[in-house]
Amino acid sequence: MTEEDLREALFQIMPFGKYKGRKLIDLPEPYLVWFYSKGFPQGKLGQQLALIYEIKLNGLETMFKDIDHQTAGKEK
Repeated sequence: MTEEDLREALFQIMPFGKYKGRKLIDLPEPYLVWFYSKGFPQGKLGQQLALIYEIKLNGLETMFKDIDHQTAGKEK
């Protein structure tokens, strides 16, 4: 995993389902736990969802949301 992979996961938008259009980092934890129990999708999206699940599971969400907001501010 690279820094770019992490950055992409933070900005990735959920492409389907109940939370379509939300950033993966903004998905509710119970939704990620459901994916964990059922199995994440194959491919890049599944890897990103698994990463976000681990971030939330380990209580790092706030730190990464801060990075997300700092990066968004620099892009303006």
